[in-house]
Amino acid sequence: MLREIDRNIWVGERQLKFLGLEVGTRMTVIRLDNGELIIISPIDVDETTIQQINALGHVTTIIAPNCYHHLFLNNFKSIYPNAEIWIAPGLDLKRPDIKSDRILSECGKIGDLNEVEYLLFAGFQTIGIDNSGILNEIVFWHRESQTLVLTDTAFHVDASFPWQTQLVFRIIGGDRSLEPTRLEKLASRDKEKVKQSIQKVLCWDFHRVIMAHGSIIERDGKCRLQAGYEKFLSITNLQI
Repeated sequence: MLREIDRNIWVGERQLKFLGLEVGTRMTVIRLDNGELIIISPIDVDETTIQQINALGHVTTIIAPNCYHHLFLNNFKSIYPNAEIWIAPGLDLKRPDIKSDRILSECGKIGDLNEVEYLLFAGFQTIGIDNSGILNEIVFWHRESQTLVLTDTAFHVDASFPWQTQLVFRIIGGDRSLEPTRLEKLASRDKEKVKQSIQKVLCWDFHRVIMAHGSIIERDGKCRLQAGYEKFLSITNLQI
C-alpha cells in the first residue's frame, strides 16, 4: 500500500532480497500541480495499491532511475499503457526490449512550475552481477516537500532491518548512516565526477531523503548525506 510522506508525495514499499539479504525496495509517487503522477523506480504492485494510485491522479510518467531499477517497468506500463517511459542513459543498451519515450539527460525539470528537478549522478561504474557496468543514476528533488529522491547512490539501514542485513551493512557501510557502501567505493572510477555530482545535489534545498533501500531520513538529510560522502571521498573541503 502507498504511504503518504508529505504533500503530493507518497512511497510504496516491498520486501526484496539481494544476495540472500532483505534490503527492501521502494518506489516514489509525486503528484504535480496539474494532477499528473510521476512514478520513480516502480515496484510490483497489487490491486489495492493500483486503486490508491488511481485515486491520487493520472499516471503520465514512469521512470527507471538507473540501470538496475527496471524490473517492473514493463509491468507498470501494461497497467498504464498511455504513460510515458523515461529511463536512465545506458538502460536502452542493457534492456532493448524496453520501449522508452525519453532517455534522461544530465539535468532537467518536470512540471510547469518546475516542481521536480533531476540530474545525472556521474562517476560510478558498478560491479554488478550481470556485468552491465554502469549505474547512471538520475536523482530527483521535489521542491514542495523539500525531498531528495535517491535510488542506489546512498543507503540507510537501521534497527528495523533483520540483524543479518544490519551486520553486513555495518561492514560495508550504510548502517545507521546515509552513505554509499564500500562496493560503490570500489565502483567509483572517477571520484572527481562523484564529487561534482554530490556538490550539485547539495545545492538543492532538502531536509528529507528517500532512498530505494533503507529507512527514510526525515530531518537533517542534507547534513547526513554530505557527511556520508565526505567520508566516502575522504575529503574535507566539500563546498555546498
